[in-house]
Order: sequence, then structure tokens, then C-alpha cells
Amino acid sequence: MIAVKGYAAQNAQSPLTPFDFERRELKPHDVLVEILFSGVCHSDLHQARDEWGGSIYPMVPGHEIVGKVKAVGSHVQKFKVGDTAGVGVMIDSCRHCKPCNTAMEQYCEEGMTGTYNNMERDNSAIAQGGYSTAIVTDERWVYHVSDKLDLAGVAPLLCAGITTYSPLRFANVQPGDKVAVAGLGGLGHMALKFAVAMGAEVTMLSTSPSKEADARKLGAHNFVLSTDKEAMKKYNSYFNVIIDAISANHDYDAYLKLLSLEGKLMIVGLPSSNPEVNPFDLVTNRRSIIGSMIGGTKETQEMLDFCAEKNIVADVEIIPMEYINEAYERMLKNDVKYRFVIDMATLKK
Repeated sequence: MIAVKGYAAQNAQSPLTPFDFERRELKPHDVLVEILFSGVCHSDLHQARDEWGGSIYPMVPGHEIVGKVKAVGSHVQKFKVGDTAGVGVMIDSCRHCKPCNTAMEQYCEEGMTGTYNNMERDNSAIAQGGYSTAIVTDERWVYHVSDKLDLAGVAPLLCAGITTYSPLRFANVQPGDKVAVAGLGGLGHMALKFAVAMGAEVTMLSTSPSKEADARKLGAHNFVLSTDKEAMKKYNSYFNVIIDAISANHDYDAYLKLLSLEGKLMIVGLPSSNPEVNPFDLVTNRRSIIGSMIGGTKETQEMLDFCAEKNIVADVEIIPMEYINEAYERMLKNDVKYRFVIDMATLKK
């Protein structure tokens, strides 16, 4: 077994504290990645505090992982020692259903295996995440990362990045399309960067006038205060695609009205209450509401290659491992631009 240091929640009420545990010895198709940076996703907080139910403890969160390959199994073909690599939200799936056979493993009919807060597929151990010094996983769920990019900024691409890249690709965004992004946070700022890089005309929709300067700095061509009904009305039937990255409860109809013929409202934010939708706003312009969840293995690698080509990374605040509990409290206050990333060297010390 491979000794690993990490930080874990022991129960829903406890802060994250140092936790020593073991990773499995490498199987023939496994890759051992020494973790350099681990992004902090809001879902880490939800699961550590059992806010979605069913949490498994002890829990080492983290599914935005970047590091260096330290060892490979005897049958590994994609990686060699010294490669820069990433691991994202999932580490396994059934591998035989239709979604798995088409590299859409996130929609595995038996349910994907998450990087943490899941049992390993063979029930041999609790899967533990990236708030740790190393991870072992099958090469299918390991990704090549370009050394041209800032690695701390790459880490959030493994969740926030692919979560917003995938719906934009599904909507087939083309140069000149009119795209809006609702909500400027960890997800929204990545959606904005991707849509701009794809050549779209991009508008930021926000309830906060103070977000306009940041939105424009990130590349937004337009900014609309979504609480201003007159300003919103000017964009009725205007957008081809809206990426809804708002996690707070909100009115879907306000955004549906902004969609042009066959426009798509792509949902990546997860409100706590079920939204209500006016059917008339759907049938007008044959609009649709579409959910999207991360991306499969092929699309995730495509996204990372796109980021290397376009020089795209997340805007991050790098923190030491021991700051994680304070970071969680700041996340609750939306006090981060736009993603915390843990420097795992601070844990090794």
C-alpha cells in the first residue's frame, strides 16, 4: 500500500483535519499521480457537511487535481513517469453501458464512481479525493495537461472548466452566436472565457452591478443587470444559448424570455428548490431547458487541449492546506475570485 497524507472530514459537523491513509498498490492499468494542486469546489463543502445526504466518512474531498506522474502500471500506455496529469470528478464507471461505450461516462447507467465520497467499484475501500499528496486511478480517468499553462489555474478546469465547456459544445456554439452567462462565479467565469474563445458575442447577466468591471475584464462584450426589467426586456428573444450557472433559487422564466428561435437554456447551477416554468415561455420560439453534468473522458481531454491552445485557465486564489476551513466559510459568502486552489506542497511540509 502507498502511504498518503491528506485532510478529511470525520463527520458532517467536524472541520477538516489532517488524515493519514493508504492508496492501493498499482494495478496493471493504474497511474500514481503526485498531487501538486487541488481545486476547491463548492460541492466539496456540500458533501463534507452532508448537505446532499448519503455522505461517507472519513471523507477526503477534492476532484480538481493536477500533478506529476510518479509511477505507472505494467499495461499503461497513455502515460509515463514525469508527465503532467490531471484527475477530475470521476474515477470509474461500469464501462459497458451505452454512455460508457461512447465516452460519456458521466451518464453511466449504473452510476459513475466519484473521485471521493463513493466506494471504489469493487467495494474494497472508500474513494478519497485530491486534498491529499497522491492519488492512484485507472489511466482512463487521467488526463494529459500542457506544461504551457499555469498548473494552479488548470486544477479547476477538471470540474468548473468541463462543467461549462460541455454544454457550450453540446449547444454547438459557433463564431458569431449570441451567448449569455448568468452568474459570475467559479462556473460562470469559466463559461464566459470559453464562450469568448469560441468566437461568440458574450453577455454577462448578473444581479450585482459591481460584477460589470470583472465581467468585461474576463472578455464579456455586454453586461446586463438582471434585476433591471427594462434592461432585460431589450434582450428578449436575443440569445442562442444561455449558460445558467446560478446556484441560488431564481426565476427560470426571466432567462427563457431572452432566448431566440430554438434557443437553449443550459443548466449547470443547482438551486436548492425546484424551479417553476411557464409553458408559454417554452413554446414561444420552441425554446428548451437542458441540464448538463461535467463531461466524459474524451471531452475532458478535448477541453484541456482547447485550453492549452487558447491559453485559458481559471482565476484562482492559492491557499495552504491548513486554510481549508476558512476557505469554506469564505465560499459561503462568495468571497473568492473565482476558485480556491490548494498548494499541496504545504501539506507535505
